Amino acid sequence: MYFIATVLTKGKKEEFGFYAENKKEANGFAKLKYNGIIIKVVESKEPLEEQMKRFKTNLLKNFKKKKIKPDGLIAAIRQLAVMTNAGISINDSLNEIAGATDDHSLKTVFSKLADDINSGHSLSDSMENFRFELGNLTIAMVQLGEKTGNLDEALYSLANMLEEIRANIVKFKKAMAYPRNVMIAMAVAFSVLLTYVVPQFKEIFEQLGANLPLPTIILMTLSDLLVNYGPYVILSIIAAVMAFKYMLNNNKQFRFGWHKVLLRMIIMKNIIKFSTLSRFTLVFSELIRAGIPIAEALDTSIEMIDSLPLKAKLLSVRGVVEKGGALNKGLEETELFENMILQMVRAGEDSGTLDAMIQKVAEYYKMRFDAIIDGLSEAIEPIMLFFIAAMVILLALGIFLPMWDMGNAVQGRT
Repeated sequence: MYFIATVLTKGKKEEFGFYAENKKEANGFAKLKYNGIIIKVVESKEPLEEQMKRFKTNLLKNFKKKKIKPDGLIAAIRQLAVMTNAGISINDSLNEIAGATDDHSLKTVFSKLADDINSGHSLSDSMENFRFELGNLTIAMVQLGEKTGNLDEALYSLANMLEEIRANIVKFKKAMAYPRNVMIAMAVAFSVLLTYVVPQFKEIFEQLGANLPLPTIILMTLSDLLVNYGPYVILSIIAAVMAFKYMLNNNKQFRFGWHKVLLRMIIMKNIIKFSTLSRFTLVFSELIRAGIPIAEALDTSIEMIDSLPLKAKLLSVRGVVEKGGALNKGLEETELFENMILQMVRAGEDSGTLDAMIQKVAEYYKMRFDAIIDGLSEAIEPIMLFFIAAMVILLALGIFLPMWDMGNAVQGRT
């Protein structure tokens, strides 16, 4: 959101434009940033010049920024935990890890973290500048370690959680590899047929003056599109993908809408739901076990969620807890959790063993997610076969129907 602050300095009124998430943050930013008396801070329409500048900055940011590879980050976090536990200073540990790694992004980030710490900043404050590269979970767990005074234990837990999340991603990619490769192979084969084979039949049909049925017209249209405008089609697809990614990264409403679409897809909705609940309960259980207040633990856990519609639902839980309501009531209102889970949480709250119960809930959702991933190939096969059958039928009808018509016409004349 764009705000304009009117500031009185040296008897003159001046206006300054800046960005903030909300009015409260804008007021706080204006007091810290600008010297003088803050007269008012109002939300305003973003000037065209600022829009173009932001577009250029975000576009360059998308190309320049690179996330640290998960395997490299996990290894670095585990190494940092070992060195911290051994009594080596954070600054020396970060420099040592940065010097030993081959990952350019990891080297850059850890070197800058070491410099910031050397300048007197805390590790979590320094990491805030690299939220994109390190991820929300890393920063949250480091903050937890600094608050509790057990940074090494927090780092060990962080490494374990990152490994768990990484394992889920690897399982999903492996399950999707076979259907993805089959569909790519079919798409390539279909494109080759449209480019080199179908045009030969088109010439025959035109010479004989055959009346073409609808499947043949569709086939010929697709063939003409690829043969005559192939490069433009490819460039259009690339441009569309880039525009889609840009909107996904920079427009919250667009991202929210896309996430809602994903949650309506038959297969994807369960994958997203159970992977999200698995991650949420995993992080939440670790924070509760470390003695973090429930409301604060909810904040950190919800921040880890990528799906915006699910995130919005779970944010309501924090409101219930802040008003003094029970955690199980807040979870019930989201309509995301089964009755069995709600009973487990209620039992944990009544008996004072909430951390243990949430840990069992996390194990349950991990089991559900694993079961979905294990059966993913079987679930996708009918959809994959449908698309393959559709391509084959289109080719067969598009080529053979006119040939049958011509054959019947020839027999009728004889």
